[in-house]
Amino acid sequence: MNTIELCLENLKEKYTIDFVAKQAAGSVWYQSGGCVILASVCVDTKPVEEDFLPLTVQYIEKSYAIGKFPGGFIKREGKPGEFETLTSRLIDRSLRPLFPKGYTYPTQITIMVLSYDKQADLQVCALNAAANALYLSSLPVYHPVAGLRIGQIEGKFIINPTPEELTQSSLDLYVSGSEGALLMIEMRALNTHQQPNEIPEEELLQALELAQKTITSSCKQYKQAFGAHIKAPLTLPLNTLQKDPQIQAYIKANYAQAIAAAIAQMAKSERSSGLKTIAQEIYQATSIEQGWTLKDISLALEDYKKQSIREQILTQKVRSDGRGYEDIRNIDIQTNILPYAHGSALFTRGQTQALVVSTLGADGDAQIQESLSEKSTNKESFMFHYNFPGFSVGEASIISPPNRRELGHGNLAKRALESSILDRSKTIRLVSEILESNGSSSMASVCGGSLALCASGIEVSGLIAGVAMGLVVDKERYAILSDINGLEDHDGDMDFKVAGSMQGITAMQMDIKLEGVAFEILKQALYQAQKARNTILAIMQKARESIIINTEILPSLEVFSIPPAKVVEVIGQGGKTIKEIIERFKVSIDLNRENGEVKISGESQKNTEGAKGFILDLIESQRVDVSKYEVGEVFVGVVKKVLDFGAFIGLPRGGDGLLHINRFGKGRDYHLKEDMHEGDQVRCQILGYNKGKVELDLVRS
Repeated sequence: MNTIELCLENLKEKYTIDFVAKQAAGSVWYQSGGCVILASVCVDTKPVEEDFLPLTVQYIEKSYAIGKFPGGFIKREGKPGEFETLTSRLIDRSLRPLFPKGYTYPTQITIMVLSYDKQADLQVCALNAAANALYLSSLPVYHPVAGLRIGQIEGKFIINPTPEELTQSSLDLYVSGSEGALLMIEMRALNTHQQPNEIPEEELLQALELAQKTITSSCKQYKQAFGAHIKAPLTLPLNTLQKDPQIQAYIKANYAQAIAAAIAQMAKSERSSGLKTIAQEIYQATSIEQGWTLKDISLALEDYKKQSIREQILTQKVRSDGRGYEDIRNIDIQTNILPYAHGSALFTRGQTQALVVSTLGADGDAQIQESLSEKSTNKESFMFHYNFPGFSVGEASIISPPNRRELGHGNLAKRALESSILDRSKTIRLVSEILESNGSSSMASVCGGSLALCASGIEVSGLIAGVAMGLVVDKERYAILSDINGLEDHDGDMDFKVAGSMQGITAMQMDIKLEGVAFEILKQALYQAQKARNTILAIMQKARESIIINTEILPSLEVFSIPPAKVVEVIGQGGKTIKEIIERFKVSIDLNRENGEVKISGESQKNTEGAKGFILDLIESQRVDVSKYEVGEVFVGVVKKVLDFGAFIGLPRGGDGLLHINRFGKGRDYHLKEDMHEGDQVRCQILGYNKGKVELDLVRS
C-alpha cells in the first residue's frame, strides 16, 4: 500500500494505491477532505471486431455517503440519476481521446462516491480519481489528465471554488486536459442579481488560458508522483486495420465520381446507403478475380471517403455540401404553430429541424431532484428535454427512454438558456423534438428554445443562439468550420458548440477527437463562432418580432403576500378552506408559511384574480373590533361567502362572523350551498370570540 498526497490549486488530494480493488487493471482510493471515492479500471482482453473504442464509464453515488437512505419505495440504489449520468458522460469525454487508435478492448471505468462532505466538487474529484486510476493501470494510456472548475466573482477568476463561492459566481467553467493540451470544456453563464452574465470571448479566453496553465502544472505533479507506481503493461495488440493499396487504387481509378456523388448526398443526411451500394458493386465485380472480401472493400471505401472530404476542405477550401468555411446553412423559423401548446417554435437550419415546445406551470409542476449535496430534495423549475427519434435520420427504430446523448444535449441547451430567463415565478418545461437531423441538432434546440420562451410570453434578457463548430487538422494545416453537418462531425477532429447572445457566451461545450487542441486554434474558433452566432441571432430577431402570443391559452399566475400569521386561516381546519378555493376557482395554490407569499396559478386570468380576491377578502374579514359586540347579541346579517364548512355573515358594525355548518344540525352530508347563497339575509346570534374571530349561531324563528 502506498499513499501519495498532493496539493493542487485550491485542492488537496490523497491517493492510496495497492489498497483496494487490487484485481482490477488499475484502482485508486481517493480522498479530498471528507470526500472518498473509489475509482477502478477493468479490461476484457478479447477485442471486439468493430473498429471503435468500447469504453464504458459509470459514476455512482452511494446514499450512505451522506448517511441517507435511497429515496423511493425500494431502499436500494437503482437507476442512475441525471447528475450521475451527466458526470459519467463528462468523464468519458475527457478520457476517450487518450486511448490509442486501434484499441478495441472492452474497458470499464467505475467511480463510486463512498463518503461526501458537501464541500468537495464531485465532478472534479471524480475525474481526477478516474484519470489517475487509468494512468496507473496496465492499459496503454501514458498521459495523466486533470480537471478543474473556474468561477468568477466581481471580475476575478477563482480556481476550484467552494460550493458557497459558486453560488456567487457569474461563471461556471469546467475544463479537463493533459499536459499542454485541452481535452474537454463545459461552460455556462450563471444568473446573479437578475443579470444573465454573458461572458465576452476575451474573458473566456483568459479563463481557458488560466485553466490550461493550471492543468499542465497538475499533470506534471501527477507524472512525478505516480511515475514509479504505474503497472506493467498488458499485451494488448492494437487493431491496426491494414488497407489494401490495390483496393484503394481500384476505387480511385473506377469509382471516384460515384463516391463524390455519394458524398454530396451524405452531406444532406446523416444516413445514406450510397457507400454500401458502391461496396456491393465492387465486391460483385472483383470477388472472383481479386478475392477481396466485402469487409476489406468497405474499410477501404470508408477511408477513401474520409480522406476525400478532408482533403477537399483543406486543399480546395470547399466543404462537402459546397459551402465555404464560415457559411451558415439556410434558416427557416415558424412560431406558435401548435394552437393549444403554450408556446412553440419550428427551427430549421439546412437539413436539421427542431420543434421546441414550451409549457408553463406553477411550483407544484417543478421537477423534484435528489442529490448528495442536499439532505432533502430540491425543485428544478426550468427543464429542457431533448428527444432524438430514429425517424429524424430515416431509421426504422422504436422510440425508447432518453439515452446519455439525449440527456447531455438537453442539459447543454438548458445551460445555454437558463441565465437569459428573467421571469422566475413560473415553472418552465421546454421539449425539443428533433424532426430531421444533419448535424448541430442540439444548437438548433437552443435557437428554437429561446424563441419558444418568447412565444409563450416569458420575459428574457435577449435571444440566445447556438452554433456547432468543426475542425479538420492535418499536421500544420487546419480548417475551422462553422455550422457543421453530420458528415463533418463524423469525419472531423472536433465538435465545438457555442451558444450565447449578442453580448457574449452563455454556454459552451467542446469535445476533441485528437489528443488535445492548440490554444490558438481554440481562440480562432471562438471568434469565428461569434460571427456565426450574430448572423443567426439577426434572423431570429426578425422571427421574434412577428410572434403572436396566444394569450387565451396561457396559464395565469398571481403572486402576492399576506401576513404569515394569516396563512393558517387560508388553509382552514384540515385544509377545508384552501380546498374550497381550489375547487371553486379551478386553480392551484402554493403557500409559503415563512414569508406569507401566495402563488395562484390557473388556466385563466379570471380564475386566478377571483381566487386572489377571495383570499384577500377572507383574511380581511377576520379583522373585527370585538369591543363593538357583546356575546348573546342577535342581529340580521347578509351572507358574504358560502363555503363547505360554513358561511361568513356581515356584522352590523363592520367585519364578518363565521356561522359554522355544524350550527345547522343536519349532519355531515349536508350541503350548505343548496340552501344558502351570497346576498341572503339570516338571523344570527353572537356566541363568542376565538382568536379575534366572531363565532355565530343560527337563530331559528
